[in-house]
Amino acid sequence: MSHVRLLNVTKKFGDVSAVNSLNLEIGKGECFSMLGPSGCGKTTTLRMVAGFEDLSDGEIYVGDRLISSPKKNYYLPPERRNFGMVFQAFAIWPHLPVYENVAFPLRIRNLPAAEIEKRTKDALRSTNLLKVAADSPANLSGGGKQRVALARALAINPDVMLLDEPLSSLDPHLREEMRFEIKDLQRKYGFSIIYVTHDQSEAMALSDRILVMKAGVVQQVDTPLNVYNKPANKFVFSFIGLSNFLNIAWEDGRTFVSGENTLLPQSLMPPEDMRGSGALSLASRPSEIDFVSDDDGDGLRGVVSRKAFLGEFIDYQIKIGGQEVRVQKGRRALGPNLGETCCLRLLRPSWYAGE
Repeated sequence: MSHVRLLNVTKKFGDVSAVNSLNLEIGKGECFSMLGPSGCGKTTTLRMVAGFEDLSDGEIYVGDRLISSPKKNYYLPPERRNFGMVFQAFAIWPHLPVYENVAFPLRIRNLPAAEIEKRTKDALRSTNLLKVAADSPANLSGGGKQRVALARALAINPDVMLLDEPLSSLDPHLREEMRFEIKDLQRKYGFSIIYVTHDQSEAMALSDRILVMKAGVVQQVDTPLNVYNKPANKFVFSFIGLSNFLNIAWEDGRTFVSGENTLLPQSLMPPEDMRGSGALSLASRPSEIDFVSDDDGDGLRGVVSRKAFLGEFIDYQIKIGGQEVRVQKGRRALGPNLGETCCLRLLRPSWYAGE
């Protein structure tokens, strides 16, 4: 059952469409991430849902309740939408103790004192802040400050929690810790989450579904597993995870690495509907390539131009003609040395039209 619905939502800044005819349904209790490069429209979409930006066109609903519609001249102010909002920069008040930071949005709603105390303490307890309730936020770590922002959003019992790159200013260890805390809070309280990020690992770890955007246009909406394993197009393949693209030429019923005379092995023939289309792009993941023996008929020959030990795996760069392919293998796996010739087998190749 859809909880948040966006119908043909469009946002223009002058002649530029930041978001173009976005249609989206987010379920009750779902964690939904919007992922894409800077300037793709994900934060603008979140701000329209929050009520911080007007729509140029379209409508937004929460359940059956309309909250924004330019055509109907209707706009529900942010404070009446019952959304929790967590910003990238924490947005906490340094002159107020932790307790008052969390209680403040309840006080401006003129709730009874007993209810303010109960909600505030519940939110502080859920975010492990009860012991520092009287402290200044200035004394807390970055993770502690982010917990204050989360507690303040939780205290209003939100229908939807909106998070705009909330972990980007934290160090990697804290980011990993906080992403799981956010997920635990969602399971406990059952609210929907709309999460904006450019960090793929955050989106993968947190999300029930992911929306990938480019230049204000939806490229794919699917589960994290399907977005990674079944990308809708070349952009999604390139944006999610590490990727390789080899430029391939089709000529007289044969395929060559562009700029090379060497034929591709039969196992790397493009799909029938792409044959004869000229320039092609052969896509692969660095983790889905094996080194094989020189006499393997399915091998793609190249030379190791870089080999780097990166802890749990070894990162290779293989030069194939004038192009390069990245390969990652476990640190205990045997592999070629720098400067050696090697053969590669692409385990799950994908084909796209060349550019």
